[in-house]
Amino acid sequence: MEHDAALEAVFMPVRPPSTFEETVERLGTAIRLGLLAPGSQLPPERELAKRLRISRSTLRQALTTLVQSGHLISLRGRKGGTFVAEQPPLAEQDGEPLDQGAWAVLDYRVAIECGAVLLAAERTGAEQLDRLDELVEKMASEVEDFEEYRRTDIRFHIGIAEAAGSPRLLSATTDVQGQMTDLIALIAHPPEVLVRSNEQHGRLVKALRKGDAPRAVRILREHIGGTEHILAGLLPARRRDAPLATTGS
Repeated sequence: MEHDAALEAVFMPVRPPSTFEETVERLGTAIRLGLLAPGSQLPPERELAKRLRISRSTLRQALTTLVQSGHLISLRGRKGGTFVAEQPPLAEQDGEPLDQGAWAVLDYRVAIECGAVLLAAERTGAEQLDRLDELVEKMASEVEDFEEYRRTDIRFHIGIAEAAGSPRLLSATTDVQGQMTDLIALIAHPPEVLVRSNEQHGRLVKALRKGDAPRAVRILREHIGGTEHILAGLLPARRRDAPLATTGS
């Protein structure tokens, strides 16, 4: 009965705004905990999207990420469907590599980059904003090549710190982006995910142009929260305060 109740939590409706990321976390965590057993088949796509109350396109993005990470296998044909891998990656590891030190890096990022965005909304000029828009456009052309995308992504986040006009924040942002690179390298990055991430970049620049600091911070927090959800779903150690059925970030 307890197992059934836990499994029901896996398929509870996912809440916006981070439906894609939370779906990855929900399913990835269920696989790691054995609630979705190796070799078991997921419900049909239409049924699963309905149960989670997300669009089928969002579900496909999440499933693609989990297939690329090795957690799921997609088979075509009469006996096709989406199945849990027989040996999901990291299933037997205990708390590595996403330990509390890694979560400390994520918390550090929230503090540093949200502060940088807040000041950038107050201080940035048109030239700096134009440069950020150029980086967003460049990332849009790099979604098929994650290495190139990531290099531009780093320049974008550092560019926000530059727009904040604080040398210390610039140094701290450079440091935290370096630490984030090691974590981000551990997860899959299908083009659909990068497109979504870059859409958030674009919305962030628009908020900065309007000098709307609260909105800019909310967008960035959503952006960072998406990475947290995916890491929590695909890697073995969960945050102590993160329940299986998550709410919005």
